[in-house]
Amino acid sequence: MNFSTDTVWWTKGESSSYTYSGKTLGKMYIADAVDMSCIESSQYDFVMSSNNLEHLANPIKALTEFLRVLKPGGIIVILVPDKRYTFDHRREYTSFEHMLADYENGTQETDLTHLPEILELHDLAMDPPAGDLESFRRRSEHNYENRCLHQHVFCEDSLRKIFAYLGLEVLGFRECFQNYMILGRKV
Repeated sequence: MNFSTDTVWWTKGESSSYTYSGKTLGKMYIADAVDMSCIESSQYDFVMSSNNLEHLANPIKALTEFLRVLKPGGIIVILVPDKRYTFDHRREYTSFEHMLADYENGTQETDLTHLPEILELHDLAMDPPAGDLESFRRRSEHNYENRCLHQHVFCEDSLRKIFAYLGLEVLGFRECFQNYMILGRKV
């Protein structure tokens, strides 16, 4: 799943196949994580999101979509960056309550509520592609088009609370290659 045919990280070729290192690995869907209506419900045994949720203004909404396409008993794996190793290290963790309010209020992906905090606390030295502060500001103001901002900063507590809220059975949590990884089962 990719939110656009052309992103900072990936450009879609002529086919709808997902190809990596010359190998076709599956089908690429172009849709937003918060609206995956192009995929029927209960289609997958396994859903993995790696370094994605932090870019979303409404991560719980995206997780409800992940669960919708997951079969009962299916497994979900979420990886998000550990802020200690990223340009977010100066920011506070986002509380579960904040993310729940975003979900309940229907926060849209165009939301830039966190932009002042991000501009103030983003460690540009750890994010060379962002350029200087003015370049970073210009890119950030167009976040809906490029999705480069980290809207939220996750910790173990917030991830576990989100899983509990969504009725997911937590199968494991660990730090993994400068990320947090939480594994759950759809009950």
